[in-house]
Amino acid sequence: MKLPARCLALAAFALAPLPIMHAQSASADDPHQWLEDVTGGRQLAWARERNTASTGELEAAPGFKETRDALLAIYNSREKIPYVAKHGEFYYNFWQDEKHVRGIWRRATFAEYRKAAPAWETVLDLDALGASENENWVWHGADVLYPDRDRALVRLSRGGADADVLREFDLKTKTFVAPEAGGFTLPEAKSRVSWRDCDTLYVGTDTGPGSMTDSGYPRTIREWKRGTPLAGAPVVFEAQQTDMSVSAARLHDHGAHYDLLWRQVGFFTNETYLRDANAAWVKIDKPDDVTVGIHRGQILLTLRKDWTAGGRTYPSGALLAADLKKYLAGARDFTVLFEPGPRKALAGVTGTKNYLVVNELENVRNKLFAWSLDNARGKWTRQPVPAPDFGVTSIGAIDEDESDDVFLQTQSFLTPPSLVLGTIGKTERETLKRLPAFFDATDMAVSQYEAASADGVKIPYFVVTPKNFRADGSAPALLYGYGGFQISMLPDYKPHFGKAWIERGGVYVLANLRGGGEFGPAWHQAALREKRQRTYDDFAAVAADIIARKITSPARLGIMGGSNGGLLVGAAFTQRPDLYRAVVCQVPLLDMKRYNKLLAGASWMAEYGNPDVPEDWAFIQKYSPYQNVKPGMKYPRVFFTTSTRDDRVHPAHARKMVALMEAQGHDVLYYENIEGGHGGAANAEQRANMWALSFTFLAKELGL
Repeated sequence: MKLPARCLALAAFALAPLPIMHAQSASADDPHQWLEDVTGGRQLAWARERNTASTGELEAAPGFKETRDALLAIYNSREKIPYVAKHGEFYYNFWQDEKHVRGIWRRATFAEYRKAAPAWETVLDLDALGASENENWVWHGADVLYPDRDRALVRLSRGGADADVLREFDLKTKTFVAPEAGGFTLPEAKSRVSWRDCDTLYVGTDTGPGSMTDSGYPRTIREWKRGTPLAGAPVVFEAQQTDMSVSAARLHDHGAHYDLLWRQVGFFTNETYLRDANAAWVKIDKPDDVTVGIHRGQILLTLRKDWTAGGRTYPSGALLAADLKKYLAGARDFTVLFEPGPRKALAGVTGTKNYLVVNELENVRNKLFAWSLDNARGKWTRQPVPAPDFGVTSIGAIDEDESDDVFLQTQSFLTPPSLVLGTIGKTERETLKRLPAFFDATDMAVSQYEAASADGVKIPYFVVTPKNFRADGSAPALLYGYGGFQISMLPDYKPHFGKAWIERGGVYVLANLRGGGEFGPAWHQAALREKRQRTYDDFAAVAADIIARKITSPARLGIMGGSNGGLLVGAAFTQRPDLYRAVVCQVPLLDMKRYNKLLAGASWMAEYGNPDVPEDWAFIQKYSPYQNVKPGMKYPRVFFTTSTRDDRVHPAHARKMVALMEAQGHDVLYYENIEGGHGGAANAEQRANMWALSFTFLAKELGL
């Protein structure tokens, strides 16, 4: 099924506009609330003052310049794998290096792409565009018209914020289509836009009061015809003000097409509508926590909870298939394409011309299976897809309407990714591209252990060490975790961790905490809302276990996490400061009393709860770092990083935590990149600098 990637991009922290934040005054219970003004002069002066202190210390530390230069060489390397997307006869790639700081969108034929040094044709040069328009453009992708493939909706962000501008682009002339020539354009907003046909878009965007939800996402969907003003485009659907968002798109399925609309009521709940022949939106009958796909006329349903239908109960995490027309007519005759197990979860699904490939994750390792449908009999059959039995394997169709060709990528902690061309149903494979080894893994080894959490549940984790590693508690170790939004932490190749930490002798530990998606929806739901403390107990259990095994010791243990992981390490060091020596807390959530009032925070209440409800605040306040940091305590030293242009998680979380800890007399460091969005950096140089600061801090504090 061909579906624009952005229309269902509801991954954690994926949605958030950048509203105008007016100056905040200090309140009786929050004297640092004034720091919530994102770009106020006093606030930016506060951030720059701390930037100067932090960079002054860390840039002068041994190894900083070498680390920064090594990371910059990785990010700018011309040996990186140029990942591509096929549109018509061309394979498109977005590329950045030292000559293309903002990047170029380019293309090549497949015959050219498979060469060691392809001759690329530049389609759009962001550096040149930014210079000509005096804008700091950051690439946010392009939605290519299907099946015509001669136009694209290009999204450009100022400085890396999630909010972006949209412009129609002609792929034949390689120029933007001017509004006066009928080109579609939208000003900066967190929009939801998708092609319906060559002259029609489905648009959800900020059109003024009432057009956005409390979470800051589109509340209405308009059907916008070329050459007409957006304000006059009819509203075809309205969500509730308290909903999270709404989006619509045309889905292409092997010659057929379906117009679908998603009313995202909460982060994990949705209503899905199918447009009928009379242009009416018909609600698909399903539980609200079930997600919908379509492949070869079959409806695909992914379950988050057990569901009883047609006289049978299907388990949480299962993938079901049924004839779409019969399902809409009321039949509930399903084929189970995936059934979860205690350590098995659904990692992904991709469709080709004749197959549906299911990617299973078993004990944090991937296995692939291809399902084929006999349309005449309505029966599915399954066959394994050969793939490595180690590390991380991902798969994607190249052109699902035209062939069974796929790109496979395999990697592990110590093995760089390889991009492999394969065809489902055939055993032949061709390795097209390989990422070079960006760090020396010759004498390194990977182990997997389990730690018993506070309630006895076994929490798996990976450890990367030298092969001749001696467990005597003296090794500097970095423990990384996330534990939220059903996102899995996988043993993939991280060149920056390898070069800046592991190659230098540091131990790396990756924890698979409850709240993540490693073992399906149940693993995630085990740490939702009032159960959130389990994530922090899991993290502490892993820390205690690696200390007990003498992999490291509290004096040599550092922790790191970003976004929801920033909340994780914030809770970790305020709850168990005795376990850690250093903390890197990146683009974090920390003030859980006000998180739902800052930017996209209201959309995450299904994960954390609503702090405005007394019953919810009763459990949130027990772990909220901003409310639990205390004077007189001996905390590990913390390095907080954020970005002024982060319009998902408000930079005030980090700002206020630093201001409070400073007022309490704690020793902290702070770095705020003035651009960069939620990723913290807008280009390779900023990225290398940010990570060099973080790893230098850890090396300095842990004695690496």
